[in-house]
Amino acid sequence: MTDTNQLTGAEAMVRMLQAYGVRHMFGLCGDTTLPFYDALARLDHGITHILTRDERHAAYMADGYARVTGRPGVCEGPSGGGATYILPGLVEANESSIPVLAITTDVATTSRGRYPLTELDQPALFAPVTKWCTALDSAARLPAAVRQAFRAMTTGRPGAVHLALPFDTQKAPVDPGEVWADARHKTYPADRAAPDSDAIQAAADRLARAENAVIVCGGGPVIAGAFAELAALAELLDIPVATTVSGQGAIAETHPLAVGVIGSNGGVPATRAVLDGADLVVFVGCRAGSVTTERWRSPPPGTPIIHIDADPMVPGANYDTEIAICADAKLALSALVDTMRHLKTQPQNGATRARKAWIDKHAGFAPLAASTDRPIRPERVIRALQDLLDDDATLVADPGTPCPYVSAHYRWPRAGRHFITNRAHGALGYALAAAMGAHVGRPGVKTVALMGDGSFNFCCGELETLVRYNMPITMIVFSNATFGWIKAGQNAGFGQRFYNVDFGRTDHAAVAQAFGVRSWRVEDPGALTGTLKSALAHDGPSLVDVIAQPLHEAAAPVSEWIA
Repeated sequence: MTDTNQLTGAEAMVRMLQAYGVRHMFGLCGDTTLPFYDALARLDHGITHILTRDERHAAYMADGYARVTGRPGVCEGPSGGGATYILPGLVEANESSIPVLAITTDVATTSRGRYPLTELDQPALFAPVTKWCTALDSAARLPAAVRQAFRAMTTGRPGAVHLALPFDTQKAPVDPGEVWADARHKTYPADRAAPDSDAIQAAADRLARAENAVIVCGGGPVIAGAFAELAALAELLDIPVATTVSGQGAIAETHPLAVGVIGSNGGVPATRAVLDGADLVVFVGCRAGSVTTERWRSPPPGTPIIHIDADPMVPGANYDTEIAICADAKLALSALVDTMRHLKTQPQNGATRARKAWIDKHAGFAPLAASTDRPIRPERVIRALQDLLDDDATLVADPGTPCPYVSAHYRWPRAGRHFITNRAHGALGYALAAAMGAHVGRPGVKTVALMGDGSFNFCCGELETLVRYNMPITMIVFSNATFGWIKAGQNAGFGQRFYNVDFGRTDHAAVAQAFGVRSWRVEDPGALTGTLKSALAHDGPSLVDVIAQPLHEAAAPVSEWIA
């Protein structure tokens, strides 16, 4: 027992989370978590704990939550298997520059090396895949470590952090006077880095000479909230704006200067032509990785590059970069706008270039979206959703079948975070949990989770969580009884030798209904829109199982399935 002037470590952790404005936490109970859960039960803290069915999905929920709220997501789990299960969610969040705090409780420090159940070197496990991690072996340093975790998560390039909380630390005394938060780090990005004025001037002078420039936005401008600044620069110079999949939302795709997605996943020849024809490319918050650049072929090597990124390791990593601006995207774009206003510029003809890309892309999409073929074409699903959903809806897509179709063909009418997908590592089973986190963070809008049937089997246990909290999320399953992306790769590059990629067809609607989800199964394209309308209008969880065309038989907007 502690005296009345002290907190236990578990109580101090709760109070630290409360001080940082944490409103929701996602996690799963375990033996080593008992003191922490007891503190959550006894204290008045204002934190809603969402009990999940496994730790991996708790981390994915925290990820989705952080993306839509602008606040760090928090997840927790027990030692041993709980720590190993929570790890994949941190890998994705960290590589996607999303601040997620994972707290995994642990065996007592006094038990280490004595073969206690669930013993694991947690810092060694998490260090390679997080921005920062530590074990809270001393209760006295717990408050300072939590402050360091929030500082690491939200500053520079945001990322995931991990705290190991041993059992005896949870019960040890903590001085309440040490329990305070640094208000700067309650939201992200925090402590934004301003650009170097000489680099801004050099970039402005180079932009003023360009005649066919293109801006390419990754996730950085979305994370930074640089929507107004990006649009202002594009409009000032009449420059078209393309995005990566993660960058969708940087600009409304109905904007006259929006090109849409480029790259091998979601890009099409018409958008690729805009980038390949550029005499200057401005990457903004974009790592110019393999998918965005179609393995560094687009833009072609030798194209002049200006690169803006909060991470100084990014500019110059993949392209010979003429001008690097290491700064927050919002601050850098704002500075460029202020500087460019005083310069004479060349005509860019950006709106015409962007409009041609959309016209050409739509010409290929429209007949497929109207097709009455069976199995149902994914394009038809995308068109129906576009017609039915409000402008502020949130779509969350797994990286298999849904992602390229949504990225290429769903035209986002608003800037902002309305599309979420796990592009860093592409694990199946992400969409449902991330959609649940997004709904908790932004409950006033409709949230839709899109997945293949491979993904469904990774995440269907969370249907119970979905029903228990009565979240009005609509799930759409593209059911084609195969791991479609891999089969498409075997089809394209391995002589159609289809090996171990097909599985039995599941009645996903029946499975969901057994959990208490209102469900439909659709095979007739003519019934699709009406069924989706009913599902979207349902006031609880809903699922539509769409018998869909597999990727290897489809006209998917993917230029390259394999290396």
